[in-house]
Amino acid sequence: MPDLPTLTTSTNAPLSFGEKRAAAIYDLGHSTVFAARTDPRFSYCTYAPPLSGNEKYAKELVVVVHGTGRAFTEYRDAFAEFAKWNDCIVLCPLFPAGPQGDGNRDGFKHLQEAAIRYDQILLDMVDEVAEKFGCDFSKFALFGYSGGGQFVNRFSLLHPERLWAVSIGAPGSVTLLDFNQDWWVGVRDFEKKFGKPLNLDALKALPVHMVVGKADLETWEITHREGGKFYMAGANDAGRTRPERLESLRKSFVASGVDATLDLVDNVPHNGLACVDKVQDFFAAALRALRDETVPQFADQRANPSC
Repeated sequence: MPDLPTLTTSTNAPLSFGEKRAAAIYDLGHSTVFAARTDPRFSYCTYAPPLSGNEKYAKELVVVVHGTGRAFTEYRDAFAEFAKWNDCIVLCPLFPAGPQGDGNRDGFKHLQEAAIRYDQILLDMVDEVAEKFGCDFSKFALFGYSGGGQFVNRFSLLHPERLWAVSIGAPGSVTLLDFNQDWWVGVRDFEKKFGKPLNLDALKALPVHMVVGKADLETWEITHREGGKFYMAGANDAGRTRPERLESLRKSFVASGVDATLDLVDNVPHNGLACVDKVQDFFAAALRALRDETVPQFADQRANPSC
């Protein structure tokens, strides 16, 4: 049986042999799907690499958010090797369509749907996984593609202080760092909407990456029309296609002093898994920089390298 990271039980009692074996099967490696403890309407899966005994660094967390198709396990699997070789744990939430019984596929993209706050649900999942594995995940990396890219775009504006890197993949609609337009097109009424000011200093300190396929040019799903549930003035002004809209987002970040890198991937249409390599390259560089800054703090943890 592989060595386990520190796992907790509801009573904090030592794990029995059977519990350790079950944890090795269902928690370690490619996990089963867990209902979120704070709201069981939402679920998640993880990848946690086995311990080799030679870990140099504490585990870091990478969160990957699915798009409208909810391919959350596929994204988990795509990041498993990255996690294994970079001492990370991967968390992939599932925000199912229609949690209010109305079939709405898009609520999570805007962080809020009626009384549901998807950003807080994700933060609660992060806390749950941190507690499960005995890790400090006060900061984590975040990637999302398509609908997940919309979520990540807006989450990074609301919680930049919780992230050590962010990658925004091919969002159909973007929230620009524009202080002359209201949410969701811009951020003029940000504080009124969310009850906290936009932390521009934290956003400036955050490594920001954007990625989209050069051939991702279809517009049927992303053009807002009057009467649509998200239509507002300026809804289509960022551009016609996903590459155009992502470039507008990048420019709005740069105009406010936020350094943002955009990868346009040759010969790729709307395919998130085809963009994963670019995201992993960016996260690997951000992770090296993070650990170069903080490596002394891991000296005491090398004797117990689970997290």
